[in-house]
Amino acid sequence: MLLLGHPPPSLRGHGGEVPEDWRKASITPVYKKSKKENPGNYKPVSLTSVPGKVKEQLVLDVISKHVEEQEVIGSVQHGFTKGKSCLTNLIAFCDLITG
Repeated sequence: MLLLGHPPPSLRGHGGEVPEDWRKASITPVYKKSKKENPGNYKPVSLTSVPGKVKEQLVLDVISKHVEEQEVIGSVQHGFTKGKSCLTNLIAFCDLITG
Protein backbone atom coordinates (compact mmCIF):
# COMPACT_ATOMS: atom_id res chain seq x y z
CA MET A 1 0.00 0.00 0.00
CA LEU A 2 1.39 3.39 -0.97
CA LEU A 3 0.69 5.99 1.69
CA LEU A 4 2.39 8.93 0.02
CA GLY A 5 2.65 9.08 -3.77
CA HIS A 6 5.31 11.79 -3.91
CA PRO A 7 6.55 13.72 -0.92
CA PRO A 8 5.81 17.45 -1.04
CA PRO A 9 8.71 19.68 -2.11
CA SER A 10 9.28 20.83 1.47
CA LEU A 11 10.15 17.26 2.45
CA ARG A 12 12.41 16.51 -0.51
CA GLY A 13 16.05 17.24 -0.78
CA HIS A 14 19.41 15.77 0.08
CA GLY A 15 18.79 13.00 -2.48
CA GLY A 16 16.75 11.01 0.01
CA GLU A 17 19.68 10.94 2.41
CA VAL A 18 19.82 12.43 5.87
CA PRO A 19 22.78 14.82 6.12
CA GLU A 20 25.53 13.39 8.31
CA ASP A 21 25.45 16.42 10.63
CA TRP A 22 21.79 15.66 11.40
CA ARG A 23 22.70 12.13 12.50
CA LYS A 24 25.33 13.23 14.99
CA ALA A 25 24.57 13.95 18.62
CA SER A 26 26.51 15.55 21.43
CA ILE A 27 26.39 13.65 24.70
CA THR A 28 26.38 15.96 27.70
CA PRO A 29 26.53 14.76 31.31
CA VAL A 30 23.74 16.29 33.43
CA TYR A 31 24.01 16.24 37.22
CA LYS A 32 21.27 14.21 38.99
CA LYS A 33 21.88 14.17 42.75
CA SER A 34 24.27 13.68 45.67
CA LYS A 35 28.02 14.28 45.34
CA LYS A 36 29.11 16.00 42.14
CA GLU A 37 32.49 14.24 42.33
CA ASN A 38 30.87 10.84 41.67
CA PRO A 39 30.50 10.17 37.91
CA GLY A 40 27.55 7.87 38.68
CA ASN A 41 25.54 10.92 39.74
CA TYR A 42 25.34 12.19 36.18
CA LYS A 43 23.02 11.08 33.41
CA PRO A 44 23.96 11.30 29.73
CA VAL A 45 21.75 13.59 27.66
CA SER A 46 21.89 13.40 23.88
CA LEU A 47 21.62 16.74 22.08
CA THR A 48 20.67 16.23 18.43
CA SER A 49 20.37 18.47 15.40
CA VAL A 50 17.57 21.06 15.48
CA PRO A 51 17.10 21.08 11.66
CA GLY A 52 16.87 17.29 11.76
CA LYS A 53 14.20 17.39 14.46
CA VAL A 54 12.23 20.06 12.57
CA LYS A 55 12.27 18.02 9.36
CA GLU A 56 11.36 14.88 11.30
CA GLN A 57 8.32 16.69 12.74
CA LEU A 58 7.31 17.92 9.26
CA VAL A 59 7.44 14.37 7.91
CA LEU A 60 5.45 13.08 10.89
CA ASP A 61 2.79 15.78 10.39
CA VAL A 62 2.42 14.99 6.67
CA ILE A 63 2.17 11.25 7.25
CA SER A 64 -0.22 11.65 10.21
CA LYS A 65 -2.49 13.95 8.20
CA HIS A 66 -2.55 11.50 5.29
CA VAL A 67 -3.27 8.51 7.55
CA GLU A 68 -6.13 10.39 9.20
CA GLU A 69 -7.67 11.79 5.98
CA GLN A 70 -7.44 8.49 4.10
CA GLU A 71 -8.65 6.52 7.12
CA VAL A 72 -5.70 4.16 6.79
CA ILE A 73 -6.12 3.11 10.43
CA GLY A 74 -9.58 1.87 11.43
CA SER A 75 -11.62 3.48 14.19
CA VAL A 76 -11.24 0.38 16.35
CA GLN A 77 -7.46 0.84 16.54
CA HIS A 78 -6.58 2.35 19.92
CA GLY A 79 -2.92 1.40 20.44
CA PHE A 80 -0.35 3.93 19.22
CA THR A 81 -3.16 6.23 18.06
CA LYS A 82 -3.18 9.90 19.04
CA GLY A 83 -6.00 10.66 21.48
CA LYS A 84 -6.69 6.99 22.21
CA SER A 85 -5.44 4.65 24.91
CA CYS A 86 -6.11 1.42 26.77
CA LEU A 87 -8.83 3.30 28.65
CA THR A 88 -10.62 4.42 25.48
CA ASN A 89 -10.38 0.85 24.20
CA LEU A 90 -11.94 -0.47 27.42
CA ILE A 91 -14.74 2.12 27.26
CA ALA A 92 -15.47 1.22 23.63
CA PHE A 93 -15.54 -2.47 24.56
CA CYS A 94 -17.90 -1.87 27.51
CA ASP A 95 -20.19 0.22 25.27
CA LEU A 96 -20.20 -2.60 22.72
CA ILE A 97 -21.16 -5.37 25.15
CA THR A 98 -23.73 -3.33 27.12
CA GLY A 99 -25.48 -2.14 23.99
